[in-house]
Amino acid sequence: MLSIEHRIAEEIGARPLQVSAAIQLLDSGATVPFIARYRKEVTEGLDDTQLRTLEERLGYLRELEDRRRSILESIESQGKLTDALRGDILAADSKARLEDLYLPYKPKRRTKAQIAREAGLEPLADGLFNDPSLVPADFALGFVDAEKGVADVKAALEGARHILMERWSEDPSLVGSLRDWLWETGQLRAKVLDGKQTEGAKYRDYFDHVEPIQAAPSHRVLAMMRGRNEGILDLELLPVAAALSRNAASETPFEEIAAAGHKSAEGRVGAHLKLADRGRPGDVFLLDCARMTWRVKLHVHLTLDSFGKLREAAEEEAIRVFAANLKDLLMAAPAGHKVVLGLDPGLRTGVKIAAVDHTGKVLTTGVIYPHAPMNRWDESISQLAAGCKQLGVQLIAIGNGTASRETEQLVSELMKKHPELKLAKVVVSEAGASVYSASELAAKEFPEMDVSLRGAVSIARRLQDPLAELVKIDPKAIGVGQYQHDVNQVKLARSLDAVVEDCVNAVGVDLNTASAALLTRVSGLSAGVAENVVKFRDQYGAFKTRADLTKVPRLGDKAFEQAAGFLRIANGDNPLDASGVHPESYPVVERILAKSGRDIRVLIGDGSSLKKLNPAEFTDEKFGLPTVKDIIRELEKPGRDPRPEFVTPTFAEGVHELSHLKPGMVLEGRISNVAAFGAFVDIGVHQDGLVHVSALSSKFVKDPREVVKTGDIVKVKVIEVDLLRKRVALTMRLDDPIGDAKAGPKRDDTRGVPKQREFGPKPGAMGQKPAAGNALADAFARAKRQ
Repeated sequence: MLSIEHRIAEEIGARPLQVSAAIQLLDSGATVPFIARYRKEVTEGLDDTQLRTLEERLGYLRELEDRRRSILESIESQGKLTDALRGDILAADSKARLEDLYLPYKPKRRTKAQIAREAGLEPLADGLFNDPSLVPADFALGFVDAEKGVADVKAALEGARHILMERWSEDPSLVGSLRDWLWETGQLRAKVLDGKQTEGAKYRDYFDHVEPIQAAPSHRVLAMMRGRNEGILDLELLPVAAALSRNAASETPFEEIAAAGHKSAEGRVGAHLKLADRGRPGDVFLLDCARMTWRVKLHVHLTLDSFGKLREAAEEEAIRVFAANLKDLLMAAPAGHKVVLGLDPGLRTGVKIAAVDHTGKVLTTGVIYPHAPMNRWDESISQLAAGCKQLGVQLIAIGNGTASRETEQLVSELMKKHPELKLAKVVVSEAGASVYSASELAAKEFPEMDVSLRGAVSIARRLQDPLAELVKIDPKAIGVGQYQHDVNQVKLARSLDAVVEDCVNAVGVDLNTASAALLTRVSGLSAGVAENVVKFRDQYGAFKTRADLTKVPRLGDKAFEQAAGFLRIANGDNPLDASGVHPESYPVVERILAKSGRDIRVLIGDGSSLKKLNPAEFTDEKFGLPTVKDIIRELEKPGRDPRPEFVTPTFAEGVHELSHLKPGMVLEGRISNVAAFGAFVDIGVHQDGLVHVSALSSKFVKDPREVVKTGDIVKVKVIEVDLLRKRVALTMRLDDPIGDAKAGPKRDDTRGVPKQREFGPKPGAMGQKPAAGNALADAFARAKRQ
């Protein structure tokens, strides 16, 4: 059995010594961002992706080892631990394999097999299994004992059957081989429960749905499992015989195919046990026991196992998609240090306003009523114009909720009437703004401000710096995931927290302006220490050097080591404090300055001079070549921001509602969410359109994120508009003719729409008519059920 270090090394493409070094750092309290950035010599260059995988697998494998130890102790305490069994347990490489080996020894409730053993029927079971030439009824006569509860031959044989069924269903090699076979050949079938057709209409695509369990994509799996949890759908996993799976069996009733699959499974049980009907008296009894073992025990047990594996894989994919989208959103281009006016649109309640200065400090708040029923349109424009002039507003951020397009129209008219203000407008996602507004954090930040106005502040600030503002919101409330409420919430939170941590530390944090919420995400800083940093700053003024951090209560040497490199001080006493150079590396910079004979303020940012340096001249026992190269790169562009340049989409004039859209229109929009089946695009009509994965590119696309990511600005063509169901089908293949089948997914496209069943009844079974309408719209319907 390979060590944990060797197993992880194989999985992440590294050497065991690198993994061991990383594990030691993690165990000492170092964070992944710190290790990836400032301990490259120690890990020999493991990147953040490798380190995150290492961290996750380390937790799993350590849990596996803990479980292995407890199983060995349990079996040994029963006096049943043989050398062979110990070897098998030590060699088990997964939790499933461990549990298979432990199953026969696992304490369980009193079973029918145990009752039969207590009645002395185990020799009967053993005798019939070992010698099929015995006549079961005759041999069982010797075990009839009314005092032991064995009233007659039938009861004796029934007891022997239960003993054999339990024994065989706990055979690790049989269970393992059948589990693998069922996973490879199994068909996942969803059926609507009687009387639930109307109540569960949103699941109609799964009323009679069959597909290979291995081919089912995560979003369909989670949709079907949600339907089952809501009492709408019934799910079952059925084996399919290999011979049938190779034939064109679309005309064969699914029940016949399933029956053949069960027969094949029973045959596999019999073959494993070397049972066969050779005309001996006991053959029929034993084969019937094998049949019952599959039907009563193994099929149920393995279905639950497979569903667990299927759900886990689907959840992992959903979490991966959510994490990737969240990263894209957090790393979106910041508008930067500009005065921003945030508008939180509303109709009856008015448009809430908040202006913030270049640092995010709130300048003023208010409410205007340009829309029905008040209709103070001109008055609102005058108010906005006066406020923007007085405060020097440069950008207007408009929330994308109710009345967003009407409010954007208002701002457009403002800009036309007052070109001297030189304003620019941007529609901003307000996902999670209401959650933040009512949060304890917002109440602490703005105790005297009305909840409705806090949302406008958040909208303005998230345009200035999406990362700094969005870290205040629970990532699950930001709304860029698929089926996020259906997945393991602990795993989801852990994954999203890792994304936020990586993003914050990749960008760096301004120590003198960052909120406590943002500082909490910095490597090494706990929530309490982050609060202390803010209190210290409020009490003593802006930090002049990173070294001043050591004066903050509870911020010890370890926290300083982890955090200092990610904290920036603009215009401080030491120019290096505004860079990503860690204070521990300042001696290296001093050697560089001594060699060049120049002052740090002159050398920093001088790329031509820095490129002439030989990094190898400045290495020592502590700082190797990777670190020195990083230092020189950082000196070339100190505190460089890895996020892209700020740009905004231009929504088409006069296109404000779904009814304004026409097939063939080419529009500009922003990617608002990316799922496994395609991408949603905000084109400024209150309803995001869907570009199915098959319409993202003229080339085959396996993962939509190969082509687009959240926040991207793209051009799309309108393919179909469904006003009744409020759905818009789009394509990024602008040359596609309207109505061309290539613009939408095929009915057998397993990436986004349910695949036409390989086996079983054709569409129309169970009284259902084939779905009408465009396939892309159908895909959209499935997508929006998330």
